[in-house]
Amino acid sequence: MRVLIQRVSRAEVTVGDRLTGRIGAGLLILVCAMQGDDAGVARKLAGRVARLRIFRDEDGRMNRSVQDTGGAALVVSQFTLAADTRSGNRPGFSTACAPDEGERLYLEFAQALRDHGLQVETGEFGADMDVALVNDGPVTIWMDTADR
Repeated sequence: MRVLIQRVSRAEVTVGDRLTGRIGAGLLILVCAMQGDDAGVARKLAGRVARLRIFRDEDGRMNRSVQDTGGAALVVSQFTLAADTRSGNRPGFSTACAPDEGERLYLEFAQALRDHGLQVETGEFGADMDVALVNDGPVTIWMDTADR
């Protein structure tokens, strides 16, 4: 599973004119399930994200997690994180999960964050979404479970 995490002051996602999710301070998490991923991978990654210490403590050091700060998470599916750009000018996405499995794992990841006590908002799987955010820092972190 791959995630791109951005520490945000606020973020929201809309589909057409319909708001599907909005948060204040917290994390915008773009998620892509890869072939071979399962619910265990999604839950484990969600735990790592919930505990990731990228928020400032009283000394200004990145030493607090979104759990510690009471922040929220906006989780948005993004299969393009599976892009293979090693050759040619058109990325390939064959390593992403099939849509039905990708949606199941995306929802599993979001629920696992809720199980860690986070307020979680979501986008709409497979939809053409507009995502607006104010990146705080900026802080952007890439995680890929295949790297472990």
